[in-house]
Amino acid sequence: MSRPTLVQASGPAHTRILGIGGVRGENVVTNDDVAGPIDSSDEWIRQRTGIVTRRRAGAGTDVLDLATSAAQAALANAGVAGTDIDAVILSTITYFHQTPAGAAVVADRIGATPAAAYDISAACAGYVYAVAQADALVRSGAARNVMVIAAEKLSDFADPTDRSISFLLGDGAGAVVIGPSDTPGIGPVVWGSDGGQAHLIRQTHSWQEAFRQGTEWPTLRQEGASVFKWAVWQMAPVAQRALEAAGVTADDIDAFIPHQANMRIIDQMIKQLKLPETVVVGRDIADTGNTSAASIPLATERLLREGQVSSGALALQIGFGAGLVYAAQVVVLP
Repeated sequence: MSRPTLVQASGPAHTRILGIGGVRGENVVTNDDVAGPIDSSDEWIRQRTGIVTRRRAGAGTDVLDLATSAAQAALANAGVAGTDIDAVILSTITYFHQTPAGAAVVADRIGATPAAAYDISAACAGYVYAVAQADALVRSGAARNVMVIAAEKLSDFADPTDRSISFLLGDGAGAVVIGPSDTPGIGPVVWGSDGGQAHLIRQTHSWQEAFRQGTEWPTLRQEGASVFKWAVWQMAPVAQRALEAAGVTADDIDAFIPHQANMRIIDQMIKQLKLPETVVVGRDIADTGNTSAASIPLATERLLREGQVSSGALALQIGFGAGLVYAAQVVVLP
């Protein structure tokens, strides 16, 4: 007896970002507010990081609250209803529940049930990872509209006395709706990892250790000098490969939106990529701080909201961080 031939789904040839939304922690935290416990100063923090303030959420706001607000803003910006969303991807490293996935909770809150929903953990590259997955889901026919959310409440993992990373951290969420397009709106992703350097950015100890042995609450740490060198010297080539994969050059792009890790890293990447002065650069870190996965969509939302770039602009985005993981792609802005 002959076996039946399976039917495989197929979708549209192209995708694009239909809309974007962002929300930042409600509290403005100055350098003076964080300088004392690390024996530092406003001047030192500005020179080393470019940060003037960071935004942090209050005790009554959790990471899913941030995610929900950003997703609702993205729906409104895209002109899409929650019922039109077929899948929800939430990138976060600061959701405290192992299960159920935060994405399922947010999907219900925005009226997207019964959309497929799952979380991913790719730290500061998580947004670009999720955009790549959403692009593939739509083009494969597995979904028509996908909600991508990157949300972090990093202040929950900040040790006020830590000089390596905690004073950098902020809270916020960015979200985009990705759907079909008549023309290409999302370029190929260039991504990867190097687990051999996982120790460079890490959680101090496991939750199991904290609960079973009664140790302190886990917080984040990094080996700043090594991370800086890795980001500066190895991420610019990744960004260059993303340009080549998309079939464009640095002269073709309108905006460069890197992970908001450190202003000095951003400046060095600009030099290595030889970006023209006409390219607008996302520098949301100055007022928002480092929000890990949320930093790229928040920087993008700000550029669009302030009119620094226009809808239809071509942007190069790259995320990189704990893992060590990285991902870059060229996108058309909504």
